[in-house]
Amino acid sequence: MFVTMILPFFLSLAITPRCNPCACLPRGVGSDEIVSVQKKQNAGSPHAVTVGATLKSLGARCRKGKLFDAHGREIYFYRLSGCWGNPPADYQEILARQSEELSKLRKRYHVIEMTCNTAGVEIN
Repeated sequence: MFVTMILPFFLSLAITPRCNPCACLPRGVGSDEIVSVQKKQNAGSPHAVTVGATLKSLGARCRKGKLFDAHGREIYFYRLSGCWGNPPADYQEILARQSEELSKLRKRYHVIEMTCNTAGVEIN
């Protein structure tokens, strides 16, 4: 009887995709959100990389409500700008400010840059 009760529980753990560190995601960031889109080598359709997959590849852990990578560095999510069909007049300033912010953040955090181009379409 014990085995018939416990076995389904362990099977559900093995089958159900889990993202333990996802419990510590900041407000507004979901585990299924796209971080980047990678083109496949054999000219297939682009492959979306999610927040959950990125955290798994980093060996992320949740400690005291915050996310840390495998090396103990806190993880910070940054939404990139720059996916404009017709860029605004001050786009160079926006991108320069973004670059400066990212540079400062990288000194303290493991920054995950979240693309604004979730469709994987090339932007000129």
